[in-house]
Amino acid sequence: MDTWTRRKFLTTSGVAGGVALAAGATAWGVDELLASGSGTPDADASTLVLVTLYGGNDGLNTLVPAADSHYQDLRGDLAYGEDEVLPLDEGLGLNPAMKGLKKLWDDRRLAVVRGVSYPKPDHSHFRSMAIWQTASPTGPLPSGWLGRWLDHAGGGDPLKGVSVGATLPPLMAGETTAGAAVRLGGTALPDAWRRRCSELSRVAADEPALLRRAGASLADLTKVSAAFGGERETERQDPAEPGDDAGDAAGEADKGASAGGQGALGAQLEVVARAIEAGVSTRAYSVSLGGFDTHAGEKATQSRLLAQLDHDLGAFLQRVRATPAGRKVVVAVYSEFGRRPKANASQGTDHGTSGPVFVLGEPVKGGFYGEQPSLTDLTDDDLRTTTDFRSVYATLLRNVLDADPGQVLGGYDETLAFV
Repeated sequence: MDTWTRRKFLTTSGVAGGVALAAGATAWGVDELLASGSGTPDADASTLVLVTLYGGNDGLNTLVPAADSHYQDLRGDLAYGEDEVLPLDEGLGLNPAMKGLKKLWDDRRLAVVRGVSYPKPDHSHFRSMAIWQTASPTGPLPSGWLGRWLDHAGGGDPLKGVSVGATLPPLMAGETTAGAAVRLGGTALPDAWRRRCSELSRVAADEPALLRRAGASLADLTKVSAAFGGERETERQDPAEPGDDAGDAAGEADKGASAGGQGALGAQLEVVARAIEAGVSTRAYSVSLGGFDTHAGEKATQSRLLAQLDHDLGAFLQRVRATPAGRKVVVAVYSEFGRRPKANASQGTDHGTSGPVFVLGEPVKGGFYGEQPSLTDLTDDDLRTTTDFRSVYATLLRNVLDADPGQVLGGYDETLAFV
């Protein structure tokens, strides 16, 4: 294959792109991921599972101040009553769809970090998500926070950080290395493709650096043989209550713009659970759920999405709890911003600022962290930020990933006590 054709193939094949390609991002199938496991999970290593809710989840109807009369006035028919929410403490309750998380709260295995954002929040989905994923409050950086962790702790292992999905999110792209993207439904590469990838991976030492890294990415695809069949069709189960009409639930599934993210959260978490059980070396996973851009008809859409989140996280934690390694899993759930306190004219809410971050799992010290934003002390009709988002990341880096947060977060190292 001539140089131009090789270069064109490598740079347009979707193996990786932009900074992720420059950092050596790798695309794997589920089979390859599982086959890389030792078969003996490392019971001493904690694992982080980061769940991104794309679209801007409405924090006020997730962690609901139902007892606050100002909430009732601002939200009108969009508000939940005190008798509808799942009571926690301090006049706050969980959305009624989140029964599994309520049980984790009762078991002291759910931490709720309140009022989380960054200074001068941006209402743009893409800029705000870039800030969250790069952990740079003044503007996005060319590398993600987990990518920078991989720069320091990856040790050349392409599976130390894994994103489950077709593409690698910016948060997994470092300055010198990057995580692996594991595609859902992926089986082992066909023999012909495996041979071609092997051929294309042989890039001469005098080729440009970008081309050499792309070749290395393809080489990683040929390192292991399939040890498992294709991804099992076990997900995703319908989180609806028994007796609900499945057809109606399916019809609701296309409501709510996603601004990114995927729908099959249960299928993504199935891959993560199987990888943990197989002893894969991954320490940090990224999964996602889209659909939270609820400008209209929010109540039904968000309730459906939160029910799915609740069901899929509960099933995942129940499964991994059966293994020593699984009992050291910590799950963190965030969104790029919350929504405005006041409902709009379409029974929805518009882009806002701060919102709650949920952290759950066996190692978690449950309870509230951070101050609940006041509904009577707004900034430009938005909630104030009471907790710097980097304090959540610093805690996860230090206490879950055993890393120095200052190295990753530009010197920021203030932590919370939820792990």
